[in-house]
Amino acid sequence: MFHSQVIQPTSTPTFATALQEEFLLVDLDTLDVIVEQPPELIQRLRNELGEKVRPEFLGAQIRTATGFHENLTEMRREAWQLRKQLASLAADYGLAPMAAGTHPFADWHRQRQTQDGQQHGMVLELRDLSRRLLTCGMQVKVIIEDPDLRIDLMNQVSYFVPHILALSTSSPFWLGAKTGLKSYRISAFSELPRTGLPDLFDSWADFEAHTNVLVKSGLIEDISRLWWDLRPSSRHEALEMRVADSCTRIDDSVAIAALYRCLLRYLYRLRLRNQRWRSYARMLINENRWRAQCYGTDAGLVDLGTGEIRPYKHLLLEMLEMLQEDAQALGCQEELEICAKILNRGTSAHLQIGAHASALRSGRSEEEAWLEVVRLLLNLTQAD
Repeated sequence: MFHSQVIQPTSTPTFATALQEEFLLVDLDTLDVIVEQPPELIQRLRNELGEKVRPEFLGAQIRTATGFHENLTEMRREAWQLRKQLASLAADYGLAPMAAGTHPFADWHRQRQTQDGQQHGMVLELRDLSRRLLTCGMQVKVIIEDPDLRIDLMNQVSYFVPHILALSTSSPFWLGAKTGLKSYRISAFSELPRTGLPDLFDSWADFEAHTNVLVKSGLIEDISRLWWDLRPSSRHEALEMRVADSCTRIDDSVAIAALYRCLLRYLYRLRLRNQRWRSYARMLINENRWRAQCYGTDAGLVDLGTGEIRPYKHLLLEMLEMLQEDAQALGCQEELEICAKILNRGTSAHLQIGAHASALRSGRSEEEAWLEVVRLLLNLTQAD
């Protein structure tokens, strides 16, 4: 799947990694999302956690962000503490954080923008789409100090975007309906401009030349308004993965972070050998992205090297074997191995679909079945 190309190696990246998780705040009485965040809660979060927890665009959304870690065990510890602290403070207001790409039955029409969202001017740009973004994702940032290397690795790791998305799926329901998709969040989010796979760029200068057109014309403030599945971070010397649904279990979040991190190191190692992962047309990768969005891990993806659909399980296990050297070098073997466990027990989307079906089989009403899904998500969000 790779071919030779003479490229001078750069200094070794640190591959330090940070995790950002988005949550929906749920009313513990109704199990629906809230419309407006209690100002007292937001002030307490700011006082106790600073920039590590802050509101997102809509009243129901809030996010946590760890610092950068070279040890993923330490990153997990920080991410877990942020979940627990957020849950503890929210409980004082009858609320709880829920980690999932979408809420099973919440109505986005009722949502209001937070002050942060209004300050970004997104209401004017996105119109009614701004309220429809009642979704939550997960972002993983990996430090790649050299900007040209950052762009080169973004071009190559795009191939694996569908593989990452499939493993993270947690949004099978929308507005009290079964969507038939494992990640409906991707459908809702894709209505925005500047989403999906990034274009291919020859260098950092090429990337800047293109994005500066958008900045100079006033269409965007900076590259933080590029909502691609992958993008260079606007604040750090990092390459940011944004395609994943918010993972309900903390272990799943860290496992996918480990997978992404190891992929970047593997591709860097290819570069040191004057090789690189073969480039494929975005139309082909987008086919796999759609299959991941629709089927999650249940159906196969196209092996673009052979042109054949192969079971996702086979592809993932091959990837995990391919990345063993990188996991060992980065000290995240245990975290990477959890990817196989996700495959065996199912993603959050599988668990939600199962809980809903089980409730209906037991004679509960449709409304009770949706509530059961929310209870499951709330429990797993805070399960160690």
